[in-house]
Amino acid sequence: MPPILLAMLSASWSVLVELAPWLLLGAAIAGLLHGLVPPSLIQRALRGPGGVLRAVLFGVPLPLCSCGVIPAGIGLQKSGASRGASVGFLIATPQTGVDSVAVAAGFLGWPFALYKVGAALLTGIVGGLIVESIDPGEEQHEAVVDAHLDRSIRGMVAHSVDVVRMIWRWLLFGILVSAALTVFLPTGGLGTLAGGSAVVGVLLVLLASVPLYVCATASVPIAAALVQAGLPTGAALVFLMAGPATNVATLGAVWRAFGGRAMAGYLGTIIVGSVTLGLAYEPLLGSLIAQKTGGHEHAAWWAQGAAILMLVGFAWFAVEEVQAAWTRHKAKRAAAEARELAIEGMTCGGCAARLQRVVNAQDGVEAATVSFETGLLVVSGEIALPQLHEAVENAGFAVTSGS
Repeated sequence: MPPILLAMLSASWSVLVELAPWLLLGAAIAGLLHGLVPPSLIQRALRGPGGVLRAVLFGVPLPLCSCGVIPAGIGLQKSGASRGASVGFLIATPQTGVDSVAVAAGFLGWPFALYKVGAALLTGIVGGLIVESIDPGEEQHEAVVDAHLDRSIRGMVAHSVDVVRMIWRWLLFGILVSAALTVFLPTGGLGTLAGGSAVVGVLLVLLASVPLYVCATASVPIAAALVQAGLPTGAALVFLMAGPATNVATLGAVWRAFGGRAMAGYLGTIIVGSVTLGLAYEPLLGSLIAQKTGGHEHAAWWAQGAAILMLVGFAWFAVEEVQAAWTRHKAKRAAAEARELAIEGMTCGGCAARLQRVVNAQDGVEAATVSFETGLLVVSGEIALPQLHEAVENAGFAVTSGS
């Protein structure tokens, strides 16, 4: 095997061993939050300056990246939250999450992880208040229903798995990029490119982060590798703030949902806040950096076990996606005979994937697809409608219309 490939495999394994235990811990906590905190608690009383603060506090621990936070933020607005509260939620939530914080602590230490949480809180509150002052908006309120939330242990475990399922491809991407930076960039190499200037390093990372989509958790290994390659830790903070909270798709969605003034407040707060807080990190906490990038020669058995479990999970999710692609192919062929049902109770793409697996396992179903974006279940086959409704309800959701 070529030496470069061996080096990449070794570096990737080291990153995975560092990442896996913290990610699994964060996913477990996310499952507990899902079962113990009802959505209606998050969606009530989110108007005015106090509503901004509550929206940010609710959003910080939630394990939602850009792909999931946009529909959640729009849902808050439709449920009665002001634009300021919704935008504050959109700024703070993708920067953190219990899984992301745990992984950041594992790679860069708890001082950095807690500073990252504080940065998310501060930028979320400031951005929300700015939007609240210039464009609070008056929205139609929709009723919030908790009836279909699965609070059982099984439901919490399923949600924990869904958290990882939603981001596994980005996790794999982050691991490979981190390994490549470790193998191909000499220690201190990026520091030379930045000329030893913290300001230049921060601005270089900002330019790369704003248009790029990176998941908060998956981006931590990349950020740690950037530090190892010579950039200041403040630049890593900018990457972890601006990367998950901004990308071309997210900015377009914010513009369409909240308008130009809200989008300007959203983007401006993230840019100014990430640069300012990134430059402030070294003077405040630079002496407490606990850089651990690169792994350990003798990783603990439980860390290696967690890494193996993660690899098994990646393989499982990959097989699921291949099966889902084949199912979609079959569904297109049977579209003329398909039934279309509106589904209530889905909160993320993981919910849609879980419901799709449940329906496809029913006798008489030839193909079934579920879209979180449209809230529709499309089924072809000879399954009876009552059996189909029962399968949906047993999965923790409800059919609101369709035949």
